[in-house]
Amino acid sequence: MHGLLMNCMKRHQLADMIYIGSDGSITKRRVRLLRLRQDTVTAFCFLRQERRTFKIDRILSVRPVYGHEKQPG
Repeated sequence: MHGLLMNCMKRHQLADMIYIGSDGSITKRRVRLLRLRQDTVTAFCFLRQERRTFKIDRILSVRPVYGHEKQPG
C-alpha cells in the first residue's frame, strides 16, 4: 500500500481509495496526495473539499486515476 501511495504522489496522479472512518463508515475518496509518512498520508480530498490526513491502516484499497478519467469539481 505504501509503495502505491508513493508512486501516485511522485507522479502527481489522483487516486481513488476506499477508506474506513474512525466510526466504521466506509467511503470512496478521490484524493490528490500531498505528503506521505510512515502511518499517515495527507491529501486533498475532493469529497470533503479540504486537506485531510488519512491513517494508512484504514485504507482498504487505492487505485491510481489515469488521464482519461474526469477530475471531480
